[in-house]
Amino acid sequence: MSLAINDLLSRAESHALTLARFERVNGHEPKNPPGHGLTAALWVQRITPVPAASGLASTSVRLELGVRLYIPADTQDPDTIDPHLTEATDALMDAYSGDFSLGGAVQQVDLLGAYGDPMDAQAGYLEQDSTVFRVMTIQLPLIVSDLWTQEA
Repeated sequence: MSLAINDLLSRAESHALTLARFERVNGHEPKNPPGHGLTAALWVQRITPVPAASGLASTSVRLELGVRLYIPADTQDPDTIDPHLTEATDALMDAYSGDFSLGGAVQQVDLLGAYGDPMDAQAGYLEQDSTVFRVMTIQLPLIVSDLWTQEA
């Protein structure tokens, strides 16, 4: 079996799209400033075998997606930026929590960290091409069962 990455990224992106909170949703980490308004971007951050979910015949995998929400830091009243960004983060994390298996494509979104760090979000600032963005980066851990066959 192989990692159906396009399908998994599409399923994760669809949650952001259906919320209708974002000006744009990218399936990659942008190299250029993403523009005005609230933007979401998704990419593969890490792929790690999960010993506790694997057996003697197959290896289960923890696929960590980075999901970053961007908003230009100079476009709004500074007092409204964090609440706006936090509301969007909360809605997206709630959507991932509510679709625990991404429509059956994964064993689980590792919400509580059964196989590593739990889903979380970290705020920060990011400068791209002289534009400063307030960002919230969600770590979205997905557990994919029995992905790789083990053979002697």
